Amino acid sequence: MRAAVITGYGGLDVLDVVEVDDPVARPGEVVVDVRAASVNGADPKVRTGASKYDSIAFPHILGRDFSGVVREAEASSGWSAGDEVFGVSERGADGGQAERIAVAAAIVARKPPSLDHAEAAALALTGITAIYALEDVAQLRAGQRILVQGGAGGVGSFAVQLARHLGAVVTTTASAANRDYVVSLGADEVIDYRETDFTSLGERFDIVFDTVGGEVQRRSAAVVKPGGLLVFCAPGPEGANPSRHDISVRRPAVDRDRGHLERITELVEGGAVRPPAITRLPLEALVEAHRLSEGRHVRGKLVLEPRHPAA
Repeated sequence: MRAAVITGYGGLDVLDVVEVDDPVARPGEVVVDVRAASVNGADPKVRTGASKYDSIAFPHILGRDFSGVVREAEASSGWSAGDEVFGVSERGADGGQAERIAVAAAIVARKPPSLDHAEAAALALTGITAIYALEDVAQLRAGQRILVQGGAGGVGSFAVQLARHLGAVVTTTASAANRDYVVSLGADEVIDYRETDFTSLGERFDIVFDTVGGEVQRRSAAVVKPGGLLVFCAPGPEGANPSRHDISVRRPAVDRDRGHLERITELVEGGAVRPPAITRLPLEALVEAHRLSEGRHVRGKLVLEPRHPAA
């Protein structure tokens, strides 16, 4: 099968699309024909070695979240060949950006019926990340004020919609070009980060959800109300800690489980969340996908679509 791999740690030159052996399912796993796989901000970090797994062998297949069709499944798995599923690979395993993936049957879920495969892949990891952050950790409630840093991105676009669905008053940062987009997602207030220093807003938010990281995460503490929460999914500067001791700072442990994927489906089919803007690329456009991802100005999600003769 064809797969998007890194041949070592480094720049764009270590990316390649190559022929590798088909995956073989271990007990408890299913093999899925991948129809679409997201490109996440974590992918370039894995490529460069900025984010290293405990154990990695090269060539390493990239890709965390995917959508596709079950190819092989044990009768006891609850899945059958032909079932349309989506999911996120085990932490540190990756493997989604390929024509096929073997993955634990317990951590995939039925694809939302109203979505195509690219849309489902675009919502998998972003969706469970936002749900863990806002529902599980922050326990966001109606009437609370939340600032979503980076509302036009993959996680941010889901978070804006989820926060609005939960009844919060939603402020988000975005460029002027993305203002109408984030408003269409449900943002009540948009801060153009190129024109306005968000720290000038003062301590007005019950919760800040940072999807950007770096200096943005460090500075976000300045706008949290005393007793409030800063929750983040992208790390801040190395060695930096929020300067305040009257707020909580937490990073959600985003596990892989069917329950959170089914929550995505519930939100989608109930009309609370729609897929983000999607840039669709063939698997062979791997280098371009990384170049775009590293530019950090993609609206919504980048999705790679492997070619299947029967698709």
